[in-house]
Amino acid sequence: MSQFSGPSDLGDEERDALEALLFRMADDEYVAAERYIEWQIYAPTLESDLALANVAQDEYGHARLWYDLLQDLGYEEEELIWERPPEEWTHATLVELETESGDWADTMLRTYLYDTAEQLRMEAIVDSSYAPVCDRVGKVLAEESYHREHAQNWLDRLADEGDEESFARVQAALDRLFPHALTLFAPGPHEEDILEFGFRTETLSDLRTEWLEIVVPYLESLGLDVPEPDEVEPVRTTGRNGDHTDDWFDLYEDFTATYRQLDFDKPTTLRGEGA
Repeated sequence: MSQFSGPSDLGDEERDALEALLFRMADDEYVAAERYIEWQIYAPTLESDLALANVAQDEYGHARLWYDLLQDLGYEEEELIWERPPEEWTHATLVELETESGDWADTMLRTYLYDTAEQLRMEAIVDSSYAPVCDRVGKVLAEESYHREHAQNWLDRLADEGDEESFARVQAALDRLFPHALTLFAPGPHEEDILEFGFRTETLSDLRTEWLEIVVPYLESLGLDVPEPDEVEPVRTTGRNGDHTDDWFDLYEDFTATYRQLDFDKPTTLRGEGA
């Protein structure tokens, strides 16, 4: 049973921990969506173009769910997105990496790795001690299942060993992205408090283990050589503490450009009508 029904129930330490969790979840979703929309009109087929556009729309919607809760805690949308310095974003580096030019395999593999982890993360907050989080999890879980299925359908085709070039692209994407996928489970500030206060009910280490038990057998079933997790050289930046790759700062400049150039007093809100 939830013990925190809303912002008024939170002390300073609980609030700091909840904010850290919400920012990570929201930022992951928002930045993933920004990368997906770069494929508009460039995807291999019209059907895949529309499907990925729907995935991006879903991810923006999920980000909105968590940013909404941060607004309930007193934040304004400008400071959550458009005016927040790039070094204050806490998304994992997996979602920020620039897509290899024209490489659909890179995007489909990233989608699979991310959405498999996202489903596990959502399951770990189904029984969150913060009631407003619990109220939103069901919608996210339902849509993440579709995202993962879409990515797997494409990987099944792209990793066909009969097409050596396509298979090589998937393997190259796996080699590039797998170390960054592990950053999804890197701890950030207030991690111990997130668990102690019950905002999430599983440790990041446990989530990582569960994720590996799903993704490794599936990828190996495609004939891919999956890096040994304990032997992967850790990436220098994880994103969770605000340390990011150069790709992120370029992306940030791109998606905030219109806001800065037009000097909007009030950008179009992500918050839903009546929320």
